[in-house]
Amino acid sequence: MIVKHFLNKQIGDMAPVVKTTWIAVLCVGMAVKLGVSLEEGTEPTEQDSKEPCARWMRGVAGTPGFDGIPGRDGRDGREGETGDRAAPASEGPKGEPGEPGDEGSTGKRGFPGNPGLKGENGESSFPYHSAFSMGLTGEVSTASGAPIRFTKTYYNEQHHYDEISGKFRCTVPGIYYFTYHLTIHGKETKVAMFQNGKTVAFTLDQFHSGNVDQASGGAILNLAAGDEVWLQLYGEDAFDAGIYADNNNDSTFTGFLLTPKILSNPFDNRRR
Repeated sequence: MIVKHFLNKQIGDMAPVVKTTWIAVLCVGMAVKLGVSLEEGTEPTEQDSKEPCARWMRGVAGTPGFDGIPGRDGRDGREGETGDRAAPASEGPKGEPGEPGDEGSTGKRGFPGNPGLKGENGESSFPYHSAFSMGLTGEVSTASGAPIRFTKTYYNEQHHYDEISGKFRCTVPGIYYFTYHLTIHGKETKVAMFQNGKTVAFTLDQFHSGNVDQASGGAILNLAAGDEVWLQLYGEDAFDAGIYADNNNDSTFTGFLLTPKILSNPFDNRRR
Protein backbone atom coordinates (compact mmCIF):
# COMPACT_ATOMS: atom_id res chain seq x y z
CA MET A 1 0.00 0.00 0.00
CA ILE A 2 2.92 2.29 0.68
CA VAL A 3 4.21 1.59 -2.83
CA LYS A 4 0.72 2.21 -4.36
CA HIS A 5 0.33 5.49 -2.54
CA PHE A 6 3.76 6.55 -3.60
CA LEU A 7 3.16 5.64 -7.23
CA ASN A 8 -0.21 7.45 -7.39
CA LYS A 9 1.36 10.61 -6.09
CA GLN A 10 4.18 10.41 -8.58
CA ILE A 11 1.88 9.61 -11.49
CA GLY A 12 -0.33 12.65 -10.80
CA ASP A 13 2.71 14.94 -11.07
CA MET A 14 4.21 13.47 -14.24
CA ALA A 15 3.43 13.71 -17.92
CA PRO A 16 1.09 11.17 -19.67
CA VAL A 17 4.06 9.19 -21.08
CA VAL A 18 5.65 8.79 -17.64
CA LYS A 19 2.30 7.73 -16.19
CA THR A 20 2.06 4.88 -18.67
CA THR A 21 5.52 3.64 -17.65
CA TRP A 22 4.67 3.65 -13.95
CA ILE A 23 1.47 1.76 -14.56
CA ALA A 24 3.43 -1.01 -16.23
CA VAL A 25 5.92 -1.10 -13.30
CA LEU A 26 3.01 -1.24 -10.85
CA CYS A 27 1.48 -4.23 -12.62
CA VAL A 28 4.80 -6.07 -12.51
CA GLY A 29 5.19 -5.34 -8.82
CA MET A 30 1.69 -6.61 -8.05
CA ALA A 31 2.35 -9.76 -10.01
CA VAL A 32 5.53 -10.38 -8.01
CA LYS A 33 3.63 -9.82 -4.79
CA LEU A 34 0.92 -12.23 -5.87
CA GLY A 35 3.53 -14.86 -6.65
CA VAL A 36 5.15 -14.50 -3.25
CA SER A 37 1.78 -14.85 -1.59
CA LEU A 38 1.09 -18.15 -3.44
CA GLU A 39 4.50 -19.58 -2.48
CA GLU A 40 3.86 -18.89 1.21
CA GLY A 41 0.56 -20.76 1.07
CA THR A 42 -1.64 -17.76 1.52
CA GLU A 43 -4.91 -17.49 -0.43
CA PRO A 44 -5.40 -14.47 -2.50
CA THR A 45 -8.43 -12.29 -1.97
CA GLU A 46 -11.50 -12.51 -4.21
CA GLN A 47 -10.50 -9.33 -5.97
CA ASP A 48 -6.93 -10.53 -6.58
CA SER A 49 -8.04 -13.90 -8.01
CA LYS A 50 -10.69 -12.59 -10.42
CA GLU A 51 -9.63 -9.13 -11.61
CA PRO A 52 -6.35 -8.02 -13.12
CA CYS A 53 -4.79 -4.75 -12.10
CA ALA A 54 -6.26 -2.96 -15.14
CA ARG A 55 -9.81 -3.50 -13.76
CA TRP A 56 -9.35 -2.12 -10.29
CA MET A 57 -6.84 0.58 -11.37
CA ARG A 58 -8.52 3.11 -13.78
CA GLY A 59 -6.42 4.25 -16.71
CA VAL A 60 -6.18 7.56 -18.57
CA ALA A 61 -9.45 8.71 -20.24
CA GLY A 62 -9.50 8.19 -23.98
CA THR A 63 -10.30 10.71 -26.71
CA PRO A 64 -14.10 11.20 -27.21
CA GLY A 65 -15.46 9.52 -30.33
CA PHE A 66 -17.16 11.16 -33.32
CA ASP A 67 -20.90 11.96 -33.27
CA GLY A 68 -23.07 9.29 -34.73
CA ILE A 69 -25.30 9.63 -37.85
CA PRO A 70 -28.70 11.28 -37.07
CA GLY A 71 -31.50 8.76 -36.77
CA ARG A 72 -34.54 8.60 -39.06
CA ASP A 73 -37.62 10.69 -38.41
CA GLY A 74 -40.25 9.03 -36.35
CA ARG A 75 -43.73 8.21 -37.59
CA ASP A 76 -46.46 10.87 -37.57
CA GLY A 77 -48.69 10.74 -34.55
CA ARG A 78 -52.41 10.20 -34.76
CA GLU A 79 -54.65 13.19 -35.41
CA GLY A 80 -56.02 14.62 -32.21
CA GLU A 81 -59.67 15.20 -31.48
CA THR A 82 -61.33 18.45 -32.58
CA GLY A 83 -61.43 20.95 -29.79
CA ASP A 84 -64.42 22.96 -28.68
CA ARG A 85 -65.24 26.07 -30.73
CA ALA A 86 -64.32 29.25 -28.95
CA ALA A 87 -66.91 31.94 -28.30
CA PRO A 88 -66.79 34.97 -30.70
CA ALA A 89 -64.63 37.76 -29.40
CA SER A 90 -66.11 41.18 -28.84
CA GLU A 91 -65.36 43.84 -31.46
CA GLY A 92 -62.48 46.05 -30.48
CA PRO A 93 -62.49 49.85 -30.55
CA LYS A 94 -62.26 51.55 -33.94
CA GLY A 95 -58.74 52.63 -34.78
CA GLU A 96 -57.71 56.09 -35.90
CA PRO A 97 -57.68 56.79 -39.65
CA GLY A 98 -54.35 56.15 -41.27
CA GLU A 99 -52.36 58.66 -43.29
CA PRO A 100 -53.29 58.99 -46.98
CA GLY A 101 -51.24 56.77 -49.22
CA ASP A 102 -49.07 57.92 -52.10
CA GLU A 103 -50.79 58.85 -55.34
CA GLY A 104 -50.95 55.91 -57.67
CA SER A 105 -49.64 55.91 -61.22
CA THR A 106 -51.87 57.09 -64.06
CA GLY A 107 -53.95 54.28 -65.47
CA LYS A 108 -54.39 53.41 -69.11
CA ARG A 109 -56.77 55.52 -71.17
CA GLY A 110 -60.23 54.01 -71.27
CA PHE A 111 -62.50 53.50 -74.24
CA PRO A 112 -64.64 56.48 -75.37
CA GLY A 113 -68.01 56.61 -73.69
CA ASN A 114 -71.37 56.84 -75.37
CA PRO A 115 -72.55 60.32 -76.40
CA GLY A 116 -74.58 62.04 -73.73
CA LEU A 117 -78.10 63.35 -74.09
CA LYS A 118 -78.59 66.71 -75.74
CA GLY A 119 -78.81 69.46 -73.16
CA GLU A 120 -81.37 72.19 -72.96
CA ASN A 121 -80.82 75.43 -74.81
CA GLY A 122 -78.85 77.84 -72.65
CA GLU A 123 -79.19 81.56 -72.37
CA SER A 124 -77.32 83.63 -74.88
CA SER A 125 -74.14 85.24 -73.58
CA PHE A 126 -74.90 88.28 -75.77
CA PRO A 127 -78.65 88.92 -75.52
CA TYR A 128 -78.47 92.46 -76.88
CA HIS A 129 -78.38 92.92 -80.66
CA SER A 130 -78.30 95.99 -82.84
CA ALA A 131 -77.13 95.99 -86.45
CA PHE A 132 -78.08 97.22 -89.90
CA SER A 133 -76.75 97.19 -93.45
CA MET A 134 -78.47 99.40 -96.05
CA GLY A 135 -77.80 100.35 -99.69
CA LEU A 136 -78.79 102.84 -102.38
CA THR A 137 -81.18 101.99 -105.19
CA GLY A 138 -80.11 104.76 -107.58
CA GLU A 139 -78.35 108.11 -107.86
CA VAL A 140 -78.34 110.40 -104.83
CA SER A 141 -80.23 113.63 -105.26
CA THR A 142 -80.49 115.53 -102.03
CA ALA A 143 -79.76 118.98 -100.67
CA SER A 144 -76.73 119.78 -98.61
CA GLY A 145 -77.30 119.30 -94.88
CA ALA A 146 -79.85 116.48 -95.28
CA PRO A 147 -79.05 112.81 -94.49
CA ILE A 148 -78.55 110.39 -97.38
CA ARG A 149 -81.47 107.97 -97.34
CA PHE A 150 -80.44 104.32 -97.90
CA THR A 151 -83.61 102.42 -98.83
CA LYS A 152 -82.26 99.06 -100.02
CA THR A 153 -82.27 96.70 -97.01
CA TYR A 154 -79.61 94.02 -96.55
CA TYR A 155 -80.19 93.62 -92.80
CA ASN A 156 -82.31 95.71 -90.42
CA GLU A 157 -84.02 93.16 -88.20
CA GLN A 158 -84.14 95.41 -85.12
CA HIS A 159 -85.30 98.39 -87.30
CA HIS A 160 -82.80 100.67 -85.58
CA TYR A 161 -82.08 102.34 -88.93
CA ASP A 162 -84.95 104.57 -90.12
CA GLU A 163 -85.36 104.48 -93.92
CA ILE A 164 -87.52 107.63 -93.93
CA SER A 165 -85.15 109.90 -92.00
CA GLY A 166 -81.97 108.13 -93.14
CA LYS A 167 -80.63 108.02 -89.55
CA PHE A 168 -79.57 105.23 -87.16
CA ARG A 169 -81.07 105.75 -83.71
CA CYS A 170 -79.28 104.02 -80.76
CA THR A 171 -81.52 101.84 -78.61
CA VAL A 172 -78.88 99.65 -76.90
CA PRO A 173 -76.09 101.82 -75.43
CA GLY A 174 -72.58 100.59 -76.09
CA ILE A 175 -69.65 100.58 -78.50
CA TYR A 176 -70.59 100.54 -82.23
CA TYR A 177 -68.73 100.27 -85.50
CA PHE A 178 -69.94 102.17 -88.58
CA THR A 179 -68.62 102.00 -92.13
CA TYR A 180 -69.65 103.17 -95.63
CA HIS A 181 -68.60 102.31 -99.18
CA LEU A 182 -69.84 104.63 -101.94
CA THR A 183 -69.58 104.45 -105.72
CA ILE A 184 -68.63 107.83 -107.26
CA HIS A 185 -69.06 108.84 -110.89
CA GLY A 186 -69.33 112.20 -112.60
CA LYS A 187 -67.71 114.73 -110.29
CA GLU A 188 -65.80 115.39 -107.09
CA THR A 189 -67.75 114.30 -103.98
CA LYS A 190 -67.50 115.10 -100.28
CA VAL A 191 -69.20 112.83 -97.71
CA ALA A 192 -69.24 113.11 -93.90
CA MET A 193 -70.46 110.88 -91.05
CA PHE A 194 -72.33 112.71 -88.31
CA GLN A 195 -73.14 111.87 -84.68
CA ASN A 196 -75.82 114.09 -83.19
CA GLY A 197 -74.96 116.90 -85.67
CA LYS A 198 -71.16 116.70 -85.25
CA THR A 199 -68.77 115.40 -87.90
CA VAL A 200 -66.91 112.23 -86.86
CA ALA A 201 -65.52 111.11 -90.27
CA PHE A 202 -64.94 112.92 -93.57
CA THR A 203 -64.20 111.58 -97.10
CA LEU A 204 -63.23 113.51 -100.24
CA ASP A 205 -63.17 111.79 -103.64
CA GLN A 206 -61.53 113.70 -106.51
CA PHE A 207 -63.13 112.22 -109.57
CA HIS A 208 -61.05 111.58 -112.73
CA SER A 209 -62.82 111.60 -116.04
CA GLY A 210 -63.65 108.20 -117.45
CA ASN A 211 -63.31 106.34 -114.14
CA VAL A 212 -65.63 104.98 -111.48
CA ASP A 213 -64.26 105.66 -107.97
CA GLN A 214 -64.93 104.20 -104.55
CA ALA A 215 -65.15 106.43 -101.47
CA SER A 216 -65.14 104.75 -98.06
CA GLY A 217 -64.74 105.51 -94.37
CA GLY A 218 -65.51 104.16 -90.92
CA ALA A 219 -65.43 104.88 -87.20
CA ILE A 220 -65.95 103.24 -83.78
CA LEU A 221 -68.35 105.27 -81.65
CA ASN A 222 -69.45 105.15 -78.03
CA LEU A 223 -73.20 105.75 -78.13
CA ALA A 224 -75.77 106.37 -75.44
CA ALA A 225 -79.45 105.58 -75.80
CA GLY A 226 -81.06 108.09 -78.17
CA ASP A 227 -77.87 109.04 -80.07
CA GLU A 228 -78.21 109.33 -83.86
CA VAL A 229 -75.68 108.57 -86.64
CA TRP A 230 -76.06 109.29 -90.39
CA LEU A 231 -74.26 110.17 -93.64
CA GLN A 232 -74.73 113.40 -95.61
CA LEU A 233 -73.16 115.30 -98.47
CA TYR A 234 -70.79 118.07 -97.57
CA GLY A 235 -70.17 121.30 -99.48
CA GLU A 236 -71.98 123.94 -101.51
CA ASP A 237 -72.57 121.88 -104.66
CA ALA A 238 -73.57 118.72 -102.83
CA PHE A 239 -76.83 118.53 -104.75
CA ASP A 240 -75.01 117.47 -107.91
CA ALA A 241 -72.88 114.76 -106.17
CA GLY A 242 -71.96 111.71 -108.15
CA ILE A 243 -72.95 109.02 -105.58
CA TYR A 244 -75.06 106.32 -107.16
CA ALA A 245 -75.79 102.56 -107.39
CA ASP A 246 -76.86 100.25 -110.21
CA ASN A 247 -76.89 96.56 -111.06
CA ASN A 248 -73.09 96.40 -111.12
CA ASN A 249 -72.17 98.88 -108.36
CA ASP A 250 -73.36 99.31 -104.79
CA SER A 251 -73.21 102.10 -102.23
CA THR A 252 -73.75 100.87 -98.66
CA PHE A 253 -73.97 102.14 -95.08
CA THR A 254 -73.45 99.57 -92.25
CA GLY A 255 -73.29 99.65 -88.47
CA PHE A 256 -73.41 97.10 -85.63
CA LEU A 257 -73.00 96.80 -81.86
CA LEU A 258 -69.63 95.60 -80.57
CA THR A 259 -70.10 95.75 -76.79
CA PRO A 260 -73.28 96.70 -74.93
CA LYS A 261 -73.15 98.96 -71.86
CA ILE A 262 -76.24 98.13 -69.82
CA LEU A 263 -76.24 99.83 -66.41
CA SER A 264 -78.43 99.11 -63.40
CA ASN A 265 -79.65 102.71 -63.27
CA PRO A 266 -81.55 103.62 -66.47
CA PHE A 267 -80.76 107.34 -65.97
CA ASP A 268 -77.05 106.55 -66.50
CA ASN A 269 -77.82 105.92 -70.18
CA ARG A 270 -78.82 109.50 -70.78
CA ARG A 271 -77.02 111.37 -73.51
CA ARG A 272 -73.88 113.10 -72.25
